[in-house]
Amino acid sequence: MKAYWIKTHRIIKKIFSNFIWDIPNKEKKIYLTFDDGPTPEITSWVLNQLEQYNAKATFFCIGKNIAAHPEIFTQIIDKGHSIGNHTYNHLNGWKTTTDEYLENFELCEAAISNQRSEIKDLKSKIFRPPYGKIKAAQAKKLRQQGYKIIMWDVLSADFDQNITKEACLDNVVSNTKSGSIIIFHDSVKAFKNLEYVLPKVLKHLAEHHFSFEAIKD
Repeated sequence: MKAYWIKTHRIIKKIFSNFIWDIPNKEKKIYLTFDDGPTPEITSWVLNQLEQYNAKATFFCIGKNIAAHPEIFTQIIDKGHSIGNHTYNHLNGWKTTTDEYLENFELCEAAISNQRSEIKDLKSKIFRPPYGKIKAAQAKKLRQQGYKIIMWDVLSADFDQNITKEACLDNVVSNTKSGSIIIFHDSVKAFKNLEYVLPKVLKHLAEHHFSFEAIKD
């Protein structure tokens, strides 16, 4: 199954070559990403875990959560992490018209921009489609605006209620390599797995001399 997944993933990456799936390098840099926040208590817990390893990460935030919890959003920035647009309402691009999708994207961008007035030099030109589902026309419009579409090559599946926390951990440690973009979720749904997995992932990868970098636009 693992070999099949790797082959399939390579095919997908080749087809959607305009998306960023990993960031190859020889310095053992890897890129932790967290989707769906900011979420009360959970995002702050994630930030504390990262701080123990001087790890920088990238948070793809939902616009309505930024508007509801601006103080947590500010914490992310203050601790030196990157942020990205994840739509305002966590829309599935495959089930949404291009006009509606772009309008929702702009609403999230407005939520981010509202914080720019409070946070000096806050910039973000990166986007991750919720569920990884986006139409070609939607992606083209975003790239024309100068946005990079960030996907992933390591799926923790922390959101999956049907896998064990041990399997979630194995998803990460067995597939991570230099340049990997790893996807987690700082959400209520994912926290049962995330709470177990993230400290162990940070410890394991740090012991194997990986460094944790934020994705820059």
